[in-house]
Amino acid sequence: MKNQQHAFDVIVIGAGPSGAVVSSILNQQGLSVLVLEKAHFPRFSIGESLLPQAMTYLEAANLLQPVVEAGFQYKNGAVFRRASRCTQFDFREKFSSGWGTTYQVKRAAFDKVLADAAEQQGVQIKYGYTVTAVNFLAEAVEVCCVDEQGNAYRFYSQFLADASGFGRVLPRLLDLETPSCFPVRQSLFTHIKDNIVDENFDRNKILITIHPKYQDVWYWLIPFSDGTSSIGVVVPPALMDEDEDNTHQLQQFISEATELAELTANAEFINPAQKIVGYSANVSKLWGDRFVLLGNAAEFLDPVFSSGVTIALKSAHLAAGLIAKQVAGETVDWQTRYHQPLMKGIDTFRCFVESWYDGSLQNILFFRQKEQGVERMICSILAGYAWDEANPYVADCSRRLNVLKELCS
Repeated sequence: MKNQQHAFDVIVIGAGPSGAVVSSILNQQGLSVLVLEKAHFPRFSIGESLLPQAMTYLEAANLLQPVVEAGFQYKNGAVFRRASRCTQFDFREKFSSGWGTTYQVKRAAFDKVLADAAEQQGVQIKYGYTVTAVNFLAEAVEVCCVDEQGNAYRFYSQFLADASGFGRVLPRLLDLETPSCFPVRQSLFTHIKDNIVDENFDRNKILITIHPKYQDVWYWLIPFSDGTSSIGVVVPPALMDEDEDNTHQLQQFISEATELAELTANAEFINPAQKIVGYSANVSKLWGDRFVLLGNAAEFLDPVFSSGVTIALKSAHLAAGLIAKQVAGETVDWQTRYHQPLMKGIDTFRCFVESWYDGSLQNILFFRQKEQGVERMICSILAGYAWDEANPYVADCSRRLNVLKELCS
């Protein structure tokens, strides 16, 4: 390794949230880390409403203070609306201990804050580098890439972490992709100058609105600190018109949800709407010989509970300590110490997502006679504490939700 021209202890693909966290933690432990990022920051990304659990992992990576100082929109909960009915959760009133507040962020700015802070700590990031091949040699992992001028490079490391998000570099290169268990859904979204004048609207919470006719069609409204908001809708392909302009189609869907349409009646669309199709993803394995998959590079469920960034940061936090041990020559049981713990929380979120789309969780959320203890347990999962097995709705999610489904029906 010492004789290689471009040798590092660890190479990370992707400088997004999970890449910034894992590289920062590894750097703190004295390892040399190279991050290869295809894009240049700032760049647009979705996943803009953080969960309080994510703050724990930012704090562990010494990345929390730059986020606090960046002036992002404070967030303390979530509001769910179905026609005239409304229910809200204050994350400070959850079952699990830990952070009860977080932020709603424009990802272009948020991701750059994290990456810049990681660089200031000593992490080396190369922007505009596309990974083209990965080879597992006897003494090193060889990562081949090209820059934007077409120059080819080879970098070497003892370990490789894929934090490439929806780019899913290693799943594609190593043929690890498998079909998602979720039906194909599409999303239309954009940023608006919201011009909301309703005094009852709480900018400190994400607003989730359900379509008045279709329970599997829902909208998000994520307010930002500068008077703008992210707005989007998730729909099955059968309800989309592929020949229709994205912006017009998004506006049409918004008009069908009366309360949301009235709330955003004065909104100005800042950018044309974008569309993502079939965003749910899965892989055959989360780790292998000298590599690990982090965050969305491994699995993405659904945006309904804003779990994506939290899962990404959890995976980075879990993996960092294990990578350091393996680089130091220790034997690491990745299945029991990474795969199984990570999947516990992912499976909890999956259970909630499945219950959301079959309508049972919606009925639970809007049930009028809530039991406070149960409400606090559900609030914890909505706040991102999907790994807290002291919570019965984590330890035995499916059965518990089925019981609630019967009680609330």
